[in-house]
Order: sequence, then C-alpha cells, then structure tokens
Amino acid sequence: MSLTNTKNLHTRGILLLLVITLIWGTTFPVIKQIMVSVSPMALVAVRFLLAALVFTPWLRQVNLPLLRDGVLLGIAYLASFVTLTIGMETISADRAAFVLSLNIILVPLFGLFLGQRLQAIAVVAAGVAIAGIGIMSWEGGGLSLGDLWVLGSAVSYAVYILLLETATPKHPPLALTAIQLAVVAEASVLWAVPEIMTQLPAIAAHWGQLMYLGLVVTATTTIAQAIAQRWVSAHETALIYTLEPVFAAVFSFWLLGEQLSGRGLAGAGLILTAMVLSQSQPFITQWLGGAARSEALEEVTEDAKQPSEAPL
Repeated sequence: MSLTNTKNLHTRGILLLLVITLIWGTTFPVIKQIMVSVSPMALVAVRFLLAALVFTPWLRQVNLPLLRDGVLLGIAYLASFVTLTIGMETISADRAAFVLSLNIILVPLFGLFLGQRLQAIAVVAAGVAIAGIGIMSWEGGGLSLGDLWVLGSAVSYAVYILLLETATPKHPPLALTAIQLAVVAEASVLWAVPEIMTQLPAIAAHWGQLMYLGLVVTATTTIAQAIAQRWVSAHETALIYTLEPVFAAVFSFWLLGEQLSGRGLAGAGLILTAMVLSQSQPFITQWLGGAARSEALEEVTEDAKQPSEAPL
C-alpha cells in the first residue's frame, strides 16, 4: 500500500473516531433522562441486547481464533461498563469522566509491554488532555470506593482498546463485533433480569431512547471503532476519546439547558489543544528534518566558499 493511501486511511480513521466520540457525547443527556425511572443495570442490559440482535446474522462466520478474540474483547468491554456503572452510583458523572480519562495514559503504558514505542509527543498530548478534563470535571476531595471502581473501568477500557488494535487486522469487523456484543449482552441480561422484569413499564416508556442507545450509540459505534482502529493506533484512539466530555457538555447545554462555565471552556480548550498536538508529530518531524537539511546545506556552502590551501 502506498504512503498516500496509508495517510488517507489514517485520516478516515481519525474522522470516524471523531464521529464516534460525537455520538457518545449525546448519551449523557439521554441517559440522564432514562435513569429517572430505569436502573443502570437494566439500561445497560437492554442497550446491549438491542445492539447484539443487529449483528446476530454474522455469528455464523465464527471460527476458533475469531471466537477467542471476540470473547476476550467482550469480557474487557463488559468489565469497563460494569465497573463504570457501579462507580457512578456513588460519584458524580463529572468526577467519573476525569477518572475514566486516565486510560489515555494507561493505553501507551500498557502498550510498552507489547513492545510498542512511546512517543514524547503522545505523552505531552496525553498530559494536556488530562489537565483539560481535570479542569472541566474534577471536584476535589480524597479518593473514594467509587473512584476506584471507575479507575477499574479505565484499566478495562485501555485493555479493550489495545486488544482491538491487535484483533481488527485479523478478523472481519462485522463478525468480531457480533461476538463481543453477544458476550456483553448475555452477561448483562443475566445480571439484570430481576430488575428488567420489575421495570418493564418504565422500559416501554423510554423505548425510543433505548433504541437510540442500542442501535446507534452501541451497535453503530462498536462496528465503527473496529473499522477505525485498523488505521489508527491505540494511543491516538484513547486521546481522541477525551473529546467525549466536551461533546457531552455541548449537547447538555443544547438539550438540557445546562451551562458551560469558564472553567469548562478552559478545559475544553486544553483538550482541543491536545488533539492538535497528537496529530503534529509528522509536521514536527518534517520541520526538524528540513531544519537539519538546511543547516547541513549552509555548512557545505560555507565550506565551498573558503579557499583551499595551496599545495606545498
């Protein structure tokens, strides 16, 4: 594959991940409205069951390697949702957003154990992004049990992103998505059956919103992520996902009338700065290379101008 095609695919992957993050940003006001009458686990179970049903036809393509990778992805995906749900029962969504954003550091650190290189610009961009989310979301105070649960979610999702990076080149994305969603749906439904049975009227009342969460926010973004990570590295993916609280703040302002404070705007600005930094590595390398070539050319020119010594 030519360098131009590789760059084009990388750009497409970045744009696809931005769309995914934009869609995720809409979930905050939707979930806030649903959870008035539907419990968190019932919501997760219905959401993933709807998403898994969409991909049922592709389960016929299962083979042993695909099953292994799909189950591992499903377990990591499920662990991230379960720990986040438990943690958010005792801490606010803003605080959870900050703790969850730590996966942006965990992804490149875990990648070191897989032999991946850690670029300096990636570390700088990650630090700027975490500072931005901290300004937007962190409320202060000591660590609580809820924080530790959400930290577990950050660890699980970092593992999920790295597993997906290695699995996507080896398997058809539709079949891989089908297996992991089936794993999450089955486990979450078994866990939430008692709550689902007692909340059927509330679930029916929010059916349209649940369909949106299941079919668009979960099914569509899961397959889109599997496609995008064929072309975008794991640490870039984690960094792009830090835009989620920015999009969530925008949609909360638009749909719920919530205000974005000056602190929120400052944090959003830092996150956007981190996005620019993360994509600046090729330009920095090119600039440094150009500067080095110019310096070398100047030295050659100066040497050519100097008169050579006369032979003895």
